[in-house]
Amino acid sequence: MAKVGVRVKVKRIYWPRDPDDGPWVLVERLWPRGVRRGSVDLWMKEAAPSPELRKWFSHDPSKWEEFRTRYLEELSRNPAVEELLEIARRGNVTLVYSARDEEHNGAVVLREFLEKALEG
Repeated sequence: MAKVGVRVKVKRIYWPRDPDDGPWVLVERLWPRGVRRGSVDLWMKEAAPSPELRKWFSHDPSKWEEFRTRYLEELSRNPAVEELLEIARRGNVTLVYSARDEEHNGAVVLREFLEKALEG
């Protein structure tokens, strides 16, 4: 069971950190343009959507529901998720991404997956 008040946050990597963000975990396969390497605490590219799924989705909002379904399926068999859950169990964690679309990106789906796992 998750500690009361623990939050999994989602932010664009280009936004400023907040004091209550906890560790910043980059959940992208590719390193974001213009971002220096020390700006995140951990880069978990293996927790991001597979290269095939990322290319298929191509940030097309009309493919969002299918992308979400496919990515949740990938996450259900992804061993990297356990490391993220361990981090989240210790306190707040912020999943950072580089996409411009704040509503349709892998970090949003990953947060949903982690929050459900932390509840259970």
